[in-house]
Amino acid sequence: MVKTFLAADLGAGSGRVIAAHFHSQDKHITLEEVHRFENPGTDLPGGSFWDPIALYRHIVEGVRLAIADHGNAVCSIAVDTWGVDFGLLDANGELLGVPHQYRDPRTQGMEEELAKLVSREDVYRFTGIQNAFYNTSLQLLAAKLANSPALASADRLLFMPDLLAYWLCGVASNEVTNCSTSQLFDPTTRNWSTPMIEALGLPRSIFSDPVEPGTPLAPLRDEVARLTGADKLSHPIQVIATASHDTASAVAAVPATGDDHVWISCGTWSILGIVSESPHLDEKARACGLSNELGVHGTTRLLRNVSGLWMIQECQRQWELDGTKLNYGEMADLATSAKPFTAFVNPDDPEFAQPGGMPDRIREFCAKTGQQEPTDKATILRVATESIALAYACVVDRIQAATDKTFRRIHIVGGGTRNELLMQATADATGLDVIAGPVEATACGNIMMQLHATGELDNMDEARDIIRKSFPLKTYHPNDHSSWKEPLQTFKELVGV
Repeated sequence: MVKTFLAADLGAGSGRVIAAHFHSQDKHITLEEVHRFENPGTDLPGGSFWDPIALYRHIVEGVRLAIADHGNAVCSIAVDTWGVDFGLLDANGELLGVPHQYRDPRTQGMEEELAKLVSREDVYRFTGIQNAFYNTSLQLLAAKLANSPALASADRLLFMPDLLAYWLCGVASNEVTNCSTSQLFDPTTRNWSTPMIEALGLPRSIFSDPVEPGTPLAPLRDEVARLTGADKLSHPIQVIATASHDTASAVAAVPATGDDHVWISCGTWSILGIVSESPHLDEKARACGLSNELGVHGTTRLLRNVSGLWMIQECQRQWELDGTKLNYGEMADLATSAKPFTAFVNPDDPEFAQPGGMPDRIREFCAKTGQQEPTDKATILRVATESIALAYACVVDRIQAATDKTFRRIHIVGGGTRNELLMQATADATGLDVIAGPVEATACGNIMMQLHATGELDNMDEARDIIRKSFPLKTYHPNDHSSWKEPLQTFKELVGV
């Protein structure tokens, strides 16, 4: 018997509804993209915003298309998105204003304002999260200091996947993996950090009791059922709170065994980390720049963010605006053709955080740091790719230093695994085997939690067996680790490690 589970998987750029067909007899899944759509941010007077209503309409359309094709096989749906961003609801459950994007400039200067209220050390002790310009804490602090009418009127805060799930089923909840990205959540109690919320002067009442990933919420609302054809099925379609932070879902799909590995979720952002049974809130972890975000089944993801394919994606966008359209395969071929180790950039430098003019920004960074300035597209892409791999190597070193662990391999999942140059560069830079795949890790993890919630799976070991059986994996062995040692040292000096 084949059952179909739907993953609404949204990133900060595009989204899609994926139908996963679970073949229960031999325990494997096949994926089908039902509906793909853009998720562009929009600059308006007052800042940069998302369009959650358009996202909701696209999800509903995806459900309709899936039911039209698969009918009674469709069992449930769950939503995952990026972290930190949120909407505010009033007492009637209506959205107050338009949700801001995490790259919105309103958080500029907010780290300094936060430091006036609570020390960096206490922030980490309370939440396990490092300071970053996009944190929910800084977004809410900015709203409070601006006397935001929406915040003053808010009855409830819902992160983006919570909001979309609420519109689908009518049940408002805060799922813990997304809560834990906020710098307002206690990773030890897996509940809101009262000291942090009080220090910022935020209303405690807007933060609902959290739910764990794999929690069934409710069937589709009657209106949604009518719009999608679900009202004609023999059973209601359930909405599940999956691991709603996309990285948490991706990590749930890492097909690894044991604890001698690092995982990387490689996309616009790259997130590197390990799965831990408990959070690391000590000074060593804080000094290493690591954050504690929550995972499935009571676990913690000890991790660090690196601005991953963002630079490469922005180069592609800029060149297209300038009249040259390149796909990612063509860009990878260009980068491979260029001379290695001509220059390096810091992917996490604030100069690269905002969209626009990325090739010029890379050239300018190299020039101002006394390096050879890349003059052609191939070299720019080679510089970006090698710099990302070297940033990965630095984070692996940090995790080893913070945990006293020794790692033997890296599991990389997500769309970035298609970039073979980056996969090989990561193996060479770290000296570790890289196991790449699956590409659709976030959707897979989303689906695995639905299978668990509906009783199809008993544990995550079973889930990982299904992933290994269902998707091809590719291993990259280090070719010449020794030739990367000097570039790694140069890169560390450049970024101040």
